[in-house]
Amino acid sequence: MLDEKIIIKASNLFKVISDPTRIRILESLKNGELSVNEIVESLNISQSAISHQLRLLRENNLVKTKRVGKNIFYSISDNHVSLILEQTYEHVTEENCHEIKK
Repeated sequence: MLDEKIIIKASNLFKVISDPTRIRILESLKNGELSVNEIVESLNISQSAISHQLRLLRENNLVKTKRVGKNIFYSISDNHVSLILEQTYEHVTEENCHEIKK
């Protein structure tokens, strides 16, 4: 049986990535690091909304930051994040994923 702390952390991770905007941000970062302004432009969402979502993603170790001068660039924290997304997409697009098994 898994440790209760691990179960709670896993549950919190799923809560954080359950938001469509956060998934879009993670998708935009899969090809490399971006500044907040670049993310705002690509997703057409306000800077304050993007900054709020990035803070949540950063607090949950899904993205990391790198400061270059006055600019902060965001990227996916590690390969696990990309794998979680890819396996999720694979699962939800399976041909029979919406059928009820008898």
